[in-house]
Amino acid sequence: MQKKSLIQTNPYLRAPEQYRKMLVTNVSSSTAIETGAPVASIAKTLGPENKPVKTPQRSAR
Repeated sequence: MQKKSLIQTNPYLRAPEQYRKMLVTNVSSSTAIETGAPVASIAKTLGPENKPVKTPQRSAR
């Protein structure tokens, strides 16, 4: 039985816009905790108007 890659099985990685939104939320909240900066300002810096995140295509072994 051949294993499927993470990008094939994870629904968040198959929906790039949803993935990007969740990634920005995660990174901005973590960064805010570490730096003390407001979450909103960090999220704005990382926001969707910036370059989209490319999810890597990995080969199935």
